[in-house]
Amino acid sequence: MNIARTLLPLCAAATLLVAGCSDSGDTATPTTTVSSPVPPSTSASAAANAAPVPNQLQFTATTIDGAEFSGASLAGRRTVLWFWTPWCPTCQREASMIAETADAYPDVQFVGVAAQDDVPAMREFVSEYGVKFPTIADTDGAVWQRFGVTAQPAFAFISKYSDVDIVPGTLSEADLAAQIAALG
Repeated sequence: MNIARTLLPLCAAATLLVAGCSDSGDTATPTTTVSSPVPPSTSASAAANAAPVPNQLQFTATTIDGAEFSGASLAGRRTVLWFWTPWCPTCQREASMIAETADAYPDVQFVGVAAQDDVPAMREFVSEYGVKFPTIADTDGAVWQRFGVTAQPAFAFISKYSDVDIVPGTLSEADLAAQIAALG
C-alpha cells in the first residue's frame, strides 16, 4: 500500500478544514447551492419520522454542553445547520441575526456546528451572541467533513423530505428567510 496515496487526500482535507475564515468584508450571497449527492439510507429513525436519513445525518456528536446529539434526529424535520468558528469575524457579524432568525422560526430546528477551536471558546461565543439553539462541538471536524464544509461560515438546509442543500458563505437575513421558506 502506498502511504503517500493514503495520506495525501487526508492532508488536503485537513488543510481545507483549517483554512482561514472566508471573510471578504461584505455579505454577498453565494451564487451556488450544492445539492447533496449522498443517497439516503434507511434506519429505525427514518421509519419513525417517515423520512429517509441521508448519510450526512448518520452521526452522533457532543454539544458544547456535553449532551449527545444524533444527526438522525433531524431527518424529516426542517433544519438549518450553521457551520461557524468562534474566531471568524464574519461568523461574529452574522451570529446575532442568525439567533434572531432562529427565534422567529420556532417550527424550524437550528443547530450550530462549531469547529476549529476549543469548547470554552465555543461556549463564550454562543453566550455573547445570544445563540439559544443546540450547538455541536465539532472539535475534530468530522461533521464539517460529512457535509463537505471547508470554510466558515456555511449552511446546510434540510427539508422535511430530508433533502440536504449546502450553501457556502454568509447569507443576508432576506436570503436566509428565502432558504427557510424553500424547505417546504
